[in-house]
Amino acid sequence: MREIVLDTETTGLDPHSGHRVVEIGCVELRNHVRTGNVFHTYLNPERDMPPEAERIHGLSIQFLSDKPLFKSVAASFLEFIEDSTLIIHNAQFDMKFINAELEWAGHSPLAPERATDTVLMARRKYPGQPAGLDALCRRFNIDLTAREKHGALLDAELLADVYLEMMGGRQQALILASKRQAEADQQAAAFEIDTSRNGRIIHASEEERAAHEKLIQKISEPIWKKFAG
Repeated sequence: MREIVLDTETTGLDPHSGHRVVEIGCVELRNHVRTGNVFHTYLNPERDMPPEAERIHGLSIQFLSDKPLFKSVAASFLEFIEDSTLIIHNAQFDMKFINAELEWAGHSPLAPERATDTVLMARRKYPGQPAGLDALCRRFNIDLTAREKHGALLDAELLADVYLEMMGGRQQALILASKRQAEADQQAAAFEIDTSRNGRIIHASEEERAAHEKLIQKISEPIWKKFAG
């Protein structure tokens, strides 16, 4: 099972008001385990950066001015996510921006049902409790020291840990590893040689010795005679 944890940073709240995606971060999961494969890019929004947005993610238009346009990375982004389920915190927001960017770049939008919203998951699992990413990280004792500002890849990595905690993924991974070790131990035991028994010495009978001597006489130049004496 392949899943992609995804996060974006943008210039504002609504793509249809002219706002754009400025960063995409994706983290790959297989069977609820992080693989280490990621997709990350900054993007030139081709517009100004509102101060309130820059205060959130710290990305200035000067920093982004030489970064690629979305249309130039769209194909590699789609290749990375393939048809995998997308794990997104507040999925409606990110999907709205990603689909707007895809349509402007001439690609088909992603189906909304592909996204699993971890905000909704958290609200169902912990009713009445804060469902923000910071709050969930604190709930699971996930280190937040690197999160001075929002960042798409950093937030996707944190969200991956939060999602795995909510799904029991870390515990499942430990159980799976333990099961595999037990199976390996069983296979190793099946091939172990039993050294607890003393070996038996079996002597040849007179008839067997005579047959062996007769066979030896038929060999004209046995090699062992060359090294004898």
